Amino acid sequence: MSDIYRFYEPEIDISNLPMVALISGFTDSGSTVSQLSDHLFATLDNDLVARFHNDELLDYRSRRPVLLFEKDHIASYEPHVLGVYLMRDEADQPFLLLEGYEPDLRWDEFSRAVVDFCVDFEVSSFTWVHSIPFPIPHSRPTGITVSGNRQDLIARFSEWKPQTQVPANIVHLLEYRLMETDLPSCGFVLLVPHYLAENEVPKAALTGLELLSAATGLVFPSDEIRERSIVFENKVEAQVADNPELAKLVATLEQGYATGEGAPARSPIAAPKAEAPDAEKIAQELENYLAAIRRNEEQD
Repeated sequence: MSDIYRFYEPEIDISNLPMVALISGFTDSGSTVSQLSDHLFATLDNDLVARFHNDELLDYRSRRPVLLFEKDHIASYEPHVLGVYLMRDEADQPFLLLEGYEPDLRWDEFSRAVVDFCVDFEVSSFTWVHSIPFPIPHSRPTGITVSGNRQDLIARFSEWKPQTQVPANIVHLLEYRLMETDLPSCGFVLLVPHYLAENEVPKAALTGLELLSAATGLVFPSDEIRERSIVFENKVEAQVADNPELAKLVATLEQGYATGEGAPARSPIAAPKAEAPDAEKIAQELENYLAAIRRNEEQD
């Protein structure tokens, strides 16, 4: 066992289970990762199996933990948690969830520790999700790009296959290291409409949940996210209908994605053919509108 985490002996054998990774701190357009984490912890039983030591991995001054000041004293302290949890899905199938913050320090040692954990417990697969902003209209299904060594999933789901240099993040590094061990590994990057990226987009979280199910065979509850997605999409559609400039932006983005007669529902993503009109201004207007909706809901 690595010295950068503490292992808690679970009640059952955790060998040969799939591992899902939801790591925050890189990009989280549409709050996709945070929605998925909150949803899994709210709906599924979980037990902490391993907890990584914050003092080894965390820059406290950039991500300060929360204290509760109660009138004249400190009532509680809530440190950040990066750990591996044993969970059970709706069909009572056990799986492992690697969840928490992206380490600020010691990436190589952290990745080695996770790889060793996966090897020691014969983890059956490694699957992760995160999201980025992308010039795609909300009227289309959430875009997906897939990486890893699971060619069946890449062929089935990947719509955008860029060849470019990108800033590294820890789940990409974990995928890279785990592929060296021939562990079936797959990452789903969800392409969230750039003008909605700062908002909580339930459709992106729902897509992430469906992809995790497809990759692992696990069964996740989805009714709550599905209902929120319908409500959110209706609100966005109402705003588009009331805002001619926003409607023009969406129409322009639609024109940039070839569908063609008889094309599949999820056509390969191409670059928009026309420049979006005042996209930043319209995106800010929509963000302000959705923020106002959230404030009104909180007051009700």
